[in-house]
Amino acid sequence: MLTSRERIIKRASEEIKDGMNVNLGIGMPTLLANEIPETIDVFLQSENGLLGIGPYPYAGEENADLINAGKETVTARAGASFFDNAESFAMIRGGHIDLAVLGGMEVSEDGDLANWMIPGKMVKGMGGAMDLVQGAKKIVIIMDHVNKHGETKVRKACTLPVTGLKVVDRLITDRAVFDFTKDGMVLTEILGNGTIDDIKACTEASFTVSKKLLEGVSKND
Repeated sequence: MLTSRERIIKRASEEIKDGMNVNLGIGMPTLLANEIPETIDVFLQSENGLLGIGPYPYAGEENADLINAGKETVTARAGASFFDNAESFAMIRGGHIDLAVLGGMEVSEDGDLANWMIPGKMVKGMGGAMDLVQGAKKIVIIMDHVNKHGETKVRKACTLPVTGLKVVDRLITDRAVFDFTKDGMVLTEILGNGTIDDIKACTEASFTVSKKLLEGVSKND
């Protein structure tokens, strides 16, 4: 039986395709670096100036000069390149990132994202998400479906400060997968043992259900 986090990471890893330049956000998204199959050739990009991030290092093999945007020690794969912060954001703003996988605090039914601050709590800065949600070709958000108080994080409208409006292409939670289309928010997969009614009960946002899911072929355990 997978934990909630393992279920999210397992499903999110399916978004990464051969040949992509991918940015992994701070927190849970960084775990995807260890889930990429060796058969897939992918370059992971970090806002702090590294293209070609490898898996996390083994204990005792850490290099303090090799870190990701979350200040975690990482490895660099063969062919990796290093550059300054300005060059890194030029890649992002110039549309050279194929996929950004970011964490979320809230996502609205319109595809709005809140993931950079909670009022009253100290933040170190706005981070790179503001640029990534505008510059990356595809935005996938991963997060728990409800918070630690049992309140939904999938809302009609974000209640926290917004990172970007109508920027989310796909939302992956521990319970479901949603796509954001011109016709609105669509439930495309159920993760785990839930039902469509279960998803409706823990989701404030309005959504439709994909035809494949209604036919029972898009349940992902």
